[in-house]
Amino acid sequence: MDYISRYQSPLGGITLSSDGRFLTGLWFDGQKYFGSTLGADYAERDLPVFRQAAEWLDRYFEGRQPHLRPPLRLRGTEFQREVWNLLLAIPRGQTATYAAIARRVADGHGLPRMSAQAVGGAVGRNPLSLIVPCHRVVGSDGSLTGYAGGLDRKRALLELEGVDMAALSGMKMREK
Repeated sequence: MDYISRYQSPLGGITLSSDGRFLTGLWFDGQKYFGSTLGADYAERDLPVFRQAAEWLDRYFEGRQPHLRPPLRLRGTEFQREVWNLLLAIPRGQTATYAAIARRVADGHGLPRMSAQAVGGAVGRNPLSLIVPCHRVVGSDGSLTGYAGGLDRKRALLELEGVDMAALSGMKMREK
């Protein structure tokens, strides 16, 4: 059984999901792939993990470094989970490119290269927006590329984190 909770952020409503112990989803309402890891049977419930996530989100949206991350259960393929774990290593206020993440995946498997598009597919299906910071991934030329929550939100999140937006290729924006 899955459980949900709602959170109102400055950038719109957020739906959280949990298996009862771990946070399994965090989506802006209506975003692409909304509820992708949410089972068909779920109920709204107040859980400690939702309170932890709300505290994390409160601090994040206040522009402060959140305390401990709520416990996460990444639901996806082995490849997706590998990419999402690499996203967790991107520090607040910094960005990484799809190509750089692809190189890290390739290096970890002893491969000569990995497709940045494959990495982009995994990044785009991240079910734990914000906490697993997929918004910190940009194109190789510094452009803001697709974000399931929308490019306006991606820009707002990066600005909130203090990213030098002028350095991101003159604020080029393109949909993936």
